[in-house]
Amino acid sequence: MAGKHDNGHILIVDDQREICDLVQEYLSSEGYRVSTAHDGAGMRRVIAQDPVDLVILDLMLPGEDGLTLARSLREESSVGIIILTGRGETVDRIIGLEMGADDYLPKPFHLRELLARVKSVLRRASTRSADRQAASRPRARFAGWNLDLSTRELLSPSGEEVRLTTGEFDLLAAFVNNANQVLTRDRLLDLARNREAGPFDRTIDVQVGRLRRKLEDDPQRPTMIKTVRGSGYIFTPSVEVT
Repeated sequence: MAGKHDNGHILIVDDQREICDLVQEYLSSEGYRVSTAHDGAGMRRVIAQDPVDLVILDLMLPGEDGLTLARSLREESSVGIIILTGRGETVDRIIGLEMGADDYLPKPFHLRELLARVKSVLRRASTRSADRQAASRPRARFAGWNLDLSTRELLSPSGEEVRLTTGEFDLLAAFVNNANQVLTRDRLLDLARNREAGPFDRTIDVQVGRLRRKLEDDPQRPTMIKTVRGSGYIFTPSVEVT
C-alpha cells in the first residue's frame, strides 16, 4: 500500500514548515497523497486546484487562524477537518468542534496517533460515499422534518435544506434509528462511529448542542433531543421511514 498514494488526498496547513515536511513524509509513506500550505490563502489555492479529502489544520496561523478557516471550510464542504494546536485548553477543543472540526490533536503529537485520527475521519467520509452509492436508502420523517439517509440531506418543515457536518449527520441518524430509546453517551459514540475520533469527553454533548440549534424551536428547552439526567439522551419524535 505504501507509496501508491491511493488512500486519499490530505492537505496540511501549518506555518511551521518542519512540521509540514515531517507529516508529509510520514503520511506519504502510508500511502496518502499529501499537499502542504502555510496559511489560508495557500490552503485555498491547493483546494481550488485539486479536491481534498482531509485538511489537517494548525490553530495558530498568520492571518486567518485555524478556527476561522475551519468554519469557512465547513460552510463550503463536508471535507474532513483535524485541528492541531500547541494549546491544550478544553475551551480550544470545544470551540474547534463547534466550528465544525471532526477531530482535534494537541502538539506535540505522535505520528502514529495522527495516523489513527486520519484513518478515523477518512473512514467516516468513505462510509458517507458508500451510503450515497447505495441503490436504495430510506428517508426518515419526524416532526415535519425529512432526512435522506443516502444523500444526507436534511429538509426543515418549511422545505429549506439544513446543512449537517459529518458528525452531526451520524449523530442524527443514530437518534432517528433509535427513537424513543434512552441512549448513553458511550452508546451514541458507537452508533455515530465516533469511537475512534479521540478522547473528547464532551464530543457528544457538543454535537447534541449543535443539532439542537438546527432542529429545535428553542434549543434551551429542547422537545426533540431531551437530556435524561445521569443517563444520556432520548430522541422523542415518532419516526416514519419511507
